[in-house]
Amino acid sequence: MTRVLLNFHPRFLLVALLLALAGGGPGRAAEAAVTAAARDVLVYPDGDRVQGRLVERTGGILVFQSDRFGLLRVPADTAKVIPAAKSAGTAPAAAVASVPAAVPVPAGAGGENAASAGETGGFAQLAAWLRAGFKPWTGRFAFSTEVVTDSTERNNLSLDLQLQRKWRTNEVQLKARYDFSQTEGRTTADLVKTDGLLRHDFRKKGFMLYRPVLEWSRASFRSGVPSDYVLLQQELGAGLNLLSKDKYKVRTGVSENLFDVWSLVADPADDHSSRTTESAFVENELKLPWSLLMVQRGVYYYSVSSQDGGWENRVELTKKFTKTLSTALRHEMRRGSPDGRAQDYDRLKLLFGVDF
Repeated sequence: MTRVLLNFHPRFLLVALLLALAGGGPGRAAEAAVTAAARDVLVYPDGDRVQGRLVERTGGILVFQSDRFGLLRVPADTAKVIPAAKSAGTAPAAAVASVPAAVPVPAGAGGENAASAGETGGFAQLAAWLRAGFKPWTGRFAFSTEVVTDSTERNNLSLDLQLQRKWRTNEVQLKARYDFSQTEGRTTADLVKTDGLLRHDFRKKGFMLYRPVLEWSRASFRSGVPSDYVLLQQELGAGLNLLSKDKYKVRTGVSENLFDVWSLVADPADDHSSRTTESAFVENELKLPWSLLMVQRGVYYYSVSSQDGGWENRVELTKKFTKTLSTALRHEMRRGSPDGRAQDYDRLKLLFGVDF
């Protein structure tokens, strides 16, 4: 019996980061020590620091020209800038040796500052390319792949792209993903899904949101019968920010949903259906120690007219190793889909990502 797994393991990430640190070279570190005194320093809440020049402060956004990562746009309430005059007082007076004195890492940081400073190679180049292509958006490109050969042969592939922009009272998210699974040469999943979010926060605790979702399944089965479909869901809702702190956020609200489904295997006379459904939702964001972030969204659907119900839930736990490298464990579940044709599912995936 042979078993081959191509999933990325945390040990692999640690080895890659050590190699990146070794490749930075003592000469480059000494040069950074000499020039650090003349540069502004952007400090993130987790202690990570980026050297460069503060371009401007506008609309609650810090525009910072980084020496390594290019032009960055960071919310002013999530970072601070140490001017060059102040940072010079904390920088070494001169590099008296080819290797500068070691800088102690704050407790609980897990060595992330050193890993970020020495991050080079393909991942940093990919992050820079994505940042240049999608600016002023921030986001993440993630993937997961698996090949298993034992009693059966299975292939799984997932690609995921997330984009985000935030203002003082508005937030926009765009997501695109592709999932493919094959067992013994038979395709069991072939899904393309895109969704968006437009949320506006009011002065007090209220907010409004609009969420369009487009789902195209080319390997769907219901009771063993092919049922490929295209689903368009539009959600218009309102709610309250119950808690809105830096480390945790809780939102809840109600929505009206419009589902349009086009069947790709039904007769032309019955290939489209449309219905409306009411729903209630809850959203949670929790920042944990060791650069962990948990995001959850649960929705319960109930149709007043047909008295049918259903629900879906998504939980994602993300771990950031450096400013550009992260991994995420995602669980998604859908039961009793209110559109009547879309397939129920239960998915668990480990994704490896490049942040930009």
